[in-house]
This record gives sequence, structure tokens and C-alpha cells, in this order.
Amino acid sequence: MQGKRVLVTGGAGFIGSNLANHLAEENEVIAIDDEYLGTPENLDATVEFHERSVLEDDLPTDVDAVFHLAALSSYKMHEENPTKGARVNVEGFVNTVEQARNDGCDTVVYASTSSIYGSRTEPSPEYMDVKVRTGYEASKLSRERYGEYFANHYDMNVAGMRFFSVYQGYGGAEEHKGEFANIIAQFADDIANGQSPEIYGDGSQTRDFTHVSDIVRGLELAAENELTGIYNLGTGTSYDFNTVVEYINRELGTDVEPVYVENPIPEDVYVHDTKADVTKFKKAAGWKPKMSFKEGVRQVCEQYQ
Repeated sequence: MQGKRVLVTGGAGFIGSNLANHLAEENEVIAIDDEYLGTPENLDATVEFHERSVLEDDLPTDVDAVFHLAALSSYKMHEENPTKGARVNVEGFVNTVEQARNDGCDTVVYASTSSIYGSRTEPSPEYMDVKVRTGYEASKLSRERYGEYFANHYDMNVAGMRFFSVYQGYGGAEEHKGEFANIIAQFADDIANGQSPEIYGDGSQTRDFTHVSDIVRGLELAAENELTGIYNLGTGTSYDFNTVVEYINRELGTDVEPVYVENPIPEDVYVHDTKADVTKFKKAAGWKPKMSFKEGVRQVCEQYQ
């Protein structure tokens, strides 16, 4: 994107700040965030920041495109306050998009989740049936339905991106997420400090780990191509947690063993395996991830060397 005026909600958070900083290189970028998990310290000086909630009126939506990333983004956050989760993730989305529509913006790209696929070792295509197990998943599926409404009723370009296990490491904007950071970031920090990473179960669970730089590229591609619909944003390759520990130890030159503990998350809720089928996004926008898992882990570990 070049020469556009864009709004990034959740713009001071992990993914949002990476997106805002990237887009600000060649665009006018406004970032809003209520600072629940985000901090303006993540943002470059070229990004215009406002401490705002997506539930407020008079948001700065007079833009060419909205990237809606603001959300309570985990199972735990929703279980602690289901009503707040629904308000932020659903009402906040509708409120932001409606204001943008009234201001003449017709392009919206928003964050959904791969969690609604449940546990699958095979690639998950967008057309498969999905089932809601948690408040978090319910809020994201509701967001997708409202996105469909805005696209069909108002002829807007509304693309929902189902993220797969996004990471960057504590050397980037992910550090402030703490216990909500990706396990690659958490495990690397533990091992670098001589502590055993804690793994739920036996470590055989898998994730389609996707570096935040690829997520940023994917979001930008969706806006540039004015896509509408639901798209997976992942790599199509998965690694188990034991392999993550092996790669980190190899990169750091350490030999720290993990500790295996009982999974505190109910079995019928816990997503054991994820893998993206990226065929649809590849066909629509030429999507291809650039960051390999090996290089991604190397970059995560770089700050400790």
C-alpha cells in the first residue's frame, strides 16, 4: 500500500504495532488502542496514536482502509469476563466498521481465528464446517458473520483473516503480552534464562507457527486486493512443542529439558493441533509465507546471544 490513510485498531498491541509501523513507511497511519495489552512504546514516531476504545463514538474512521485487530484475544480473557469479551470483539467490531462506512471507507480487513477449526493435523480449508467451543471462538465467528453482513448489505470489501499461532519473540512487540505470548517466545525466554519451559501434556501438540512479518504482509495483501470473505493466514506447516524446544536449544547452544504438566484447560476446549490450508489466499492474492520456522526461531533467539 502507498499513499493511503489507514486506521489500525488494537494498533499498539503485538500484531497491530507491527502492522502500523510497517504501513507507516509509505502511508498515513492512525493507531488506536485502549492499552489493555498494547503500549504506544511499540509504535514508531511516524504513527499517530490515540488511546481510544473501539466501543467509543467519533473514532478516526475517515480513512481509506481499516485494519481491525482490537480484541480480547484468548480463551482465558473471555472466561474471566464473557460479557466484556462479547462487547469488545463483537460490538466493538460492528461499531468501528459502521463508523468507517458512514465516513466513506469501503475496505476493512479484520482478525479472526483458526481456533474455530478445532484440533486438526490435516490442513484446514475455509469451507469446512466449524464449531464453537469457547466464548472467544463465538465472538470471532460472530465477527465473521457481521463482516459478511457489511459486505453483502453495503457492498463493502470485508476480509476476515484466520490467524494461525502468530509469534515474534520478546525482542519485538510481543514481550508485553506476558503469559499470553506465543509459546515460542515464552519457551525461548525460559531456556535462555536457564529455566525449564512448562509444557501441557506430552508436547505432541502441534501449531502452524506464523511469524508476525508474514501476518503483516498478508493483511496488507488483503487490503491491496480489496478481498472479501474468509481467508487463512498461516504457513501450511506445523511443528510440535517438543520440536520447538529442540530448535531453541540448538540455536542457543543449551540443553534445557522441559517440564511436562497436566493441562489445566478442559480437553474438549483445548486445541491440540492446527495447520492452515492456504490455497484460497494464495489464489486470491498470491500469498506465500516468507519466514521459515528455522529462521523465525533464530530471530527469536537472537536477542539472547
